[in-house]
Amino acid sequence: MIRAILTIELQPRLKVLFLKPRQMELVPVHWPGPTEYERRRWFEGFTLVELMIVVAIIATLSAIAIPNYISYRYKAQIAAAIAEIRILEESIVNYVVDNNDHPDSLNDIGTGSFIDPWGNPYKYLKIAGVDHKGAGKTDKRRKDHNMVPVNSDYDLYSKGRDGDSKAPFTAQHSRDDIVRANDGQFVGLASDY
Repeated sequence: MIRAILTIELQPRLKVLFLKPRQMELVPVHWPGPTEYERRRWFEGFTLVELMIVVAIIATLSAIAIPNYISYRYKAQIAAAIAEIRILEESIVNYVVDNNDHPDSLNDIGTGSFIDPWGNPYKYLKIAGVDHKGAGKTDKRRKDHNMVPVNSDYDLYSKGRDGDSKAPFTAQHSRDDIVRANDGQFVGLASDY
């Protein structure tokens, strides 16, 4: 005896069986439905493999972006130090015009508290009017690769990223210094001079 006359699909797993007029019954029908993996995925979130792929993609993008950001930031710090040295130069020129002599320190022009982009104070050394003969190893004037002083009026520089500096530009600690040379005609990295 066949009991079902007509079946209508209402949901993926239930069908309505019309047995007799005005008498309906919901009967579960064998339906393959989602697999255990699909059910778990729908209700439990991401799998470990998916999370590892996302982490690998983020790590790859970071490995590309971070060095570029650090390089860009360093170039911006160099540009800021060059601009600040030019501002200090202008203040020194104004002092010389007013007093007919170079200042003994940056405090004389009110900029002794200026710090470079790396958090170090700018260094100033008055050269004009000071006898440097016989100074030998105590001579603090900045020198080029031929050990010739690079300025005749004053030295003005930033110690750079490492915060350390030596008088000759060729010294390892001086390569990242931002220096004023040729009496102000050059301001930039000591390694570029």
